[in-house]
Amino acid sequence: MAGTNRKQRTIRGMVLSLSVSLLAAGVIYIFTPHDDKEPDLPRVDYRIELLTARRAAAYPVAAPEGLPESWKPTSVRYQGEPHHTWHLGFHAPDGEYVAVGQSTQKRAKYIEKASQGSSETKATEEIGGRTWTRYTGGRYDALVLEQGEADKGSTTVVAGTGSFEQLVEMAGALKMS
Repeated sequence: MAGTNRKQRTIRGMVLSLSVSLLAAGVIYIFTPHDDKEPDLPRVDYRIELLTARRAAAYPVAAPEGLPESWKPTSVRYQGEPHHTWHLGFHAPDGEYVAVGQSTQKRAKYIEKASQGSSETKATEEIGGRTWTRYTGGRYDALVLEQGEADKGSTTVVAGTGSFEQLVEMAGALKMS
C-alpha cells in the first residue's frame, strides 16, 4: 500500500506542476501584445534624392507627378556606379507595392532583377505617348518602357505586387527629366 500512495503523490505533483506551468504560459500569452496588422511604413521625402539623381544620371530620371496623396513613397535610392541605378518605391492605396526603377545595367539583367523574375509577354500598353511591354509570372508583375533615343541607354521598369491597373497608373504619372 505504501508504494501506491507514493505513486499517487508523484502523479499529483506532476499534474500540479504542469497546471502551474500552463497557467504561467497563459498569463504570459494574455499580456503579450498581439498586433497582426502590417506595420505603418513611414512616408519618405524623395525630393533631394531625385534632384541628386537628375544631376548625376546619364539619362532622364523618372518620378511620378500628380499621384494622389494615398500613394505613399516608402523607399528611395540612387547609386551612381557602376550602373547609375534609380529606385523609388511606393505603398499603393490598397497596401500593395509599386516601384519605379531605372538603370544603365544590361537591359535583360536589369529587367530580371527589377521584375523579380517576370517574363515578357506579347502585350504592350500605350501610356502617356510611350509604349510599355507587360511582364508577368515572377514575384512581381511589371511594365518595361520600350527603349528610345531619349532613354540614353537606360531601362525603365515599373514593377510590384500591385495590379496592372496600378502599374499603369504609376507609369502614366511618370515625368522624365
